[in-house]
Amino acid sequence: MTDLQGRLVLPDRVVAGTLSFDGVIRSIDEKGEASGRYILPGFIDAHVHGGDGADTMDGVAAIRRLSRFHMAHGTTTILPTTITRPWPDVMDALRAVAEVRRDGFADGVGPAVHGAHLEGPFVSPHRLGAQPPFAIAPDPAHVRAALEVGIVRVVTLAPELDHADTAIESFAAAGVRVSIGHTTAGFEQTEQAICRICSAGGTAGATHLFNAMGGIEGRRPGPAAALFCSDAGYAELIFDTHHVHPGSFRLAHRVMGERLLFVTDAMRGAGLGDGPSQLGGQDVMIRDGVARLPDGVLAGSVLTLDVALRNAVRAGTPVTEAAALVSGNAARYLGLDDRGALRPGLRADFVVMNAAFEIEEVWVEGVRRR
Repeated sequence: MTDLQGRLVLPDRVVAGTLSFDGVIRSIDEKGEASGRYILPGFIDAHVHGGDGADTMDGVAAIRRLSRFHMAHGTTTILPTTITRPWPDVMDALRAVAEVRRDGFADGVGPAVHGAHLEGPFVSPHRLGAQPPFAIAPDPAHVRAALEVGIVRVVTLAPELDHADTAIESFAAAGVRVSIGHTTAGFEQTEQAICRICSAGGTAGATHLFNAMGGIEGRRPGPAAALFCSDAGYAELIFDTHHVHPGSFRLAHRVMGERLLFVTDAMRGAGLGDGPSQLGGQDVMIRDGVARLPDGVLAGSVLTLDVALRNAVRAGTPVTEAAALVSGNAARYLGLDDRGALRPGLRADFVVMNAAFEIEEVWVEGVRRR
């Protein structure tokens, strides 16, 4: 049994106390000395392409490398994410994620790989953002092939595509979260898609809210407004302050609350500093911490979830709610009821941070990994 003492970030309060744990949390003693460090539940990233020079599309070794990189920044559960490429490449990437999930890490040092986020190729060719031009419709054959790998946990899907309705039903029936994104759909079509997902027994989401979708206007409310009006749909948000203005984050958080979750959407250049990189075979330049294609389009991010949490705190978010944005809300979205909070019986996945919310320690299932 191991004990950790510090300021425990519980779902509803921060208290000085002690955690006792092995692979799971055994007890929480809300007595102890108030130290300068915070103990938070481990972070969960449901949308991450790469980091430390590696990309999900590169295969098994790269997935392990990027996973370890993000673990060092507090991510204890990860969903490596594909990009829109020719279908055989996408299938190879899904099989690689499945292999890492099955075989783990050679030295045992890595986060939990929950599954894959299939972002692309079922996206609109008119809302690619930084996705390469290999979008296809989610016809039954492609949907069946993706599901047969048994690793897809989230799929990004534009609801206006041919076959989208049947694809929604198939993914929802398989327990895959259907995330609306890279779409030209308006308010009504998005609202209908959310209803269809829920009617099929699924969980609706939105891929990087406000990005690669229409904005909110008085006469054209768009997909974001449909999510705001829903009481069931979740939404990812990339809070690097480049993809989303702090004011837009505050609005989304006020409206959506526990249905909003931070993701990184990080690309291979995360952690490498400014300079040239690539995303999906496309040249990217990272300058002043912002990744862009040659035409100026944002190309994923170089974000890590510890930075996203600090950004939220700076924007005035209470620590308990900031912790939920990087952990508990994603756990709820993904149906991971064994993690995402400091509570007896849950996995011993922790992040220890100093008073400035910088990473000091990372624990995965009761074992210190940083």
